[in-house]
Amino acid sequence: MSGEREGGRRAARRQAVILLYQRDVTGLPLEELEANAAREGSPVDPFARALMEGVAVDTASLDRLITDAAEGWTAERLAPLERNILRVAVHELLDWPDIPAAVSINEAVDLAKRYCQADASGLVNGILGRIAAESAGAPA
Repeated sequence: MSGEREGGRRAARRQAVILLYQRDVTGLPLEELEANAAREGSPVDPFARALMEGVAVDTASLDRLITDAAEGWTAERLAPLERNILRVAVHELLDWPDIPAAVSINEAVDLAKRYCQADASGLVNGILGRIAAESAGAPA
């Protein structure tokens, strides 16, 4: 099994999350961060760009959904990396119907396990599970 595979959509998701995280932390525009990545030999994948643009256009409503599903937390109180993992995954859940919800959730949980504190993956899984259930019309 290639769980650590770094190509395709998995790598694009990681790239989108990292660049969105950098935007949150530095305040730099995505265009500048993309140019920096390209100069460093990591041009932005088209899927990563689409995810970043979708998150950038809809950040406020994504954050509201995350806050509503977070049970006692707000999106603003989450660590920037966790917040951006969630934003990318919620955007996928809502706006990419060709990607199964389980794939979006699993990829987000894997990113949280790999890059965040130990309890982050459970938080990410719970929030995304509630949002996926609500978007599918099932009670959360």
